[in-house]
Amino acid sequence: MKWLLLLLPPLLLAAELPDIRGVPPDLVVPALSEGPPAAGKRVRHGLSVLYLPKDWKADANWPVIVELAGNGGYKNKYGDVSTGLPEGSNLGFGLSGGHGFIWLCVPYLNAAGDQIAIKWWGDAPAYDPQPTLKNLRESVKAVCRDFGGDESRIVLAGFSRGAIACGYLGLHDDETAKLWRAFFAYSHYDGVKTWPYPGSDRESALARLKRLGNRPQFICGEGANAQETEKYLRPLLPNADLTFLSTGFRNHNDAWVLRPSEARDTAREWLRRVTSSR
Repeated sequence: MKWLLLLLPPLLLAAELPDIRGVPPDLVVPALSEGPPAAGKRVRHGLSVLYLPKDWKADANWPVIVELAGNGGYKNKYGDVSTGLPEGSNLGFGLSGGHGFIWLCVPYLNAAGDQIAIKWWGDAPAYDPQPTLKNLRESVKAVCRDFGGDESRIVLAGFSRGAIACGYLGLHDDETAKLWRAFFAYSHYDGVKTWPYPGSDRESALARLKRLGNRPQFICGEGANAQETEKYLRPLLPNADLTFLSTGFRNHNDAWVLRPSEARDTAREWLRRVTSSR
């Protein structure tokens, strides 16, 4: 069934796919807590939001999911919303179930680098990504240094704006690109469409894509979103380790990972594979 979803026409998908609210969640993202990071707590860590898994111990090494949020100010006809803030993210918790992975939600920053950017990164019209990139690299390194994150097992994940940012930011330069073991992009992808910031054109995206190498990517989306990306990406990377999948829901909403589904089972299996020690 999950592979069939990728073959259905987009209009049929939109009409017939279920809403996530019809499936009761089996996970609830922990509320933000005060105080220092600890096992099972989700806390503010600078401008980021950090969750240490329930089984976290200081003397062990942990794979890390680094997550980037969608654009803020978003709401659609199904009631899906995105705040654009790191605390609104869900992918890392849904994929890990709260165990076995450090989960770090890193914000995008304005041009001055002192405030969170709710839409895109930097300030319009330049959309300078450098403050965001600098903070992203420093945040990842700090979590690995201070909380046992394994620098060889870091997965960059993102929803919507964050999915685009997996390529635009994650592969923006050699220093940033080398951080990641794998990529999880949910709904959209760098280079498929043009957006309001400089460098969103396909030629620029292809230059960034060259930094991917042979690292695996899981690319999913509501409806036929992943199918659109597959048409773009497969001819460019015919031998790459790419997984394409519909979530099976109509929603543009990362809370699908908080509910049981075939897509989530597949995503979790992929995550275990790509972060296994080697």
